[in-house]
Amino acid sequence: MQTVVITGGTDGLGKGLALHYLRQGARVIAVGSTAEKGQALLAEAEALPSGRAGFVRADLTSVAATRDLVKRLTEDHPVVDKLILCAQRYRLLGGRVTTGEGFEHSFALAYLSRFMLSHGLHDALRAARRPVIMNVSTPGVPLGRIHWDDLQLTRSYSGTRATLQSFRANDLLGVAFGVLHAGSGVSYIGYNPGVVSTGMPASLPQPLRAATKAFFTLFATSVPRATAPMTALLDDPPAEPFTAHWQKRRLPLTGRAFDRHDAQRLHDITRELIAR
Repeated sequence: MQTVVITGGTDGLGKGLALHYLRQGARVIAVGSTAEKGQALLAEAEALPSGRAGFVRADLTSVAATRDLVKRLTEDHPVVDKLILCAQRYRLLGGRVTTGEGFEHSFALAYLSRFMLSHGLHDALRAARRPVIMNVSTPGVPLGRIHWDDLQLTRSYSGTRATLQSFRANDLLGVAFGVLHAGSGVSYIGYNPGVVSTGMPASLPQPLRAATKAFFTLFATSVPRATAPMTALLDDPPAEPFTAHWQKRRLPLTGRAFDRHDAQRLHDITRELIAR
């Protein structure tokens, strides 16, 4: 039985992938922040003829809580076949929010937690037959940059700037992981699903919520359609240590977004930040 760990696994794309792998007979561990959504997923899983579902509640904005999550997962599941990183919460409007440990919210949730889970579960993944990590982000989108002199955006914050920085940080996370763990057998995939019809607009304030819902109605792909190319990659991952994809299109690892020097630089800075 395969073991699949999915952050953000109780909603949207994460939930769609969780239900897919449960139907395939896998053991799925969904990580989320809301107990009610976790219980709803477990209730749906009980109606399926195969698969085993588990829910772990965790605050992925916290370095300490994510470190505890890694410890718990590795103790309970010494072999992990697939790690799928979907957890995200958009804060496009409003002021800068920091976590209890002093990190900017988007940087902590959408980047630091993925960094820690990727590297922290590496040994459990190596023990699997065809291990794969899929980091669901926005590779291929030429927007945003790393603010090297102010990673926490203390001087020029906007929600959009913070969100885009976290996406670009995840591009570099994949590059560095592929270099550092080359030869380990773990395939790291940066994946852009495009616009998907999820519950994301509900977290936005009006009038942005209504405008986003209207946009989704016209242009967004349904969750079942969006997960199909994802599961194809997850079940038959590329042999290379790191690849980037925009839906079915494989992206060239060129340009500043995938620069190896920048990837190593961010990796070293991140290790120092989470060690404090």
